[in-house]
Amino acid sequence: NTFVIFFARIIGHTVDRVVFKNQRGHGIAYFVSSIVAELVLGVLASIIVMWFSRQREFRADSGSANLVGKDKMIAALRKLQQPSHQNVELDDRLTAFAIAGKRTGFSRLFMSHPPLEERIEALQQL
Repeated sequence: NTFVIFFARIIGHTVDRVVFKNQRGHGIAYFVSSIVAELVLGVLASIIVMWFSRQREFRADSGSANLVGKDKMIAALRKLQQPSHQNVELDDRLTAFAIAGKRTGFSRLFMSHPPLEERIEALQQL
């Protein structure tokens, strides 16, 4: 993300000039602090993007409920909750690639879609 890189470079420049008082070119503090800032800001940016994605999903569900009816939309989401014919168990390291599955704690921040239970609750409150 361009903003992440931009702000990481500003942080790196500031750390290099102010903290380490380097006035000649870019010192090692610039590169190290830029890399650390890119990692931290990149994670924060991903959390923000995924939050917006979940909010869009709620709005899409609401729009679909207006088009086809709230009950039909809830029924469709409940159908998605039913186990598929293929009962595949995923290694914990692969759950990030799966759409279904339980996520808890910190990993919930990186979900692109809200859990089906929350989507159904939101539709019932319309």
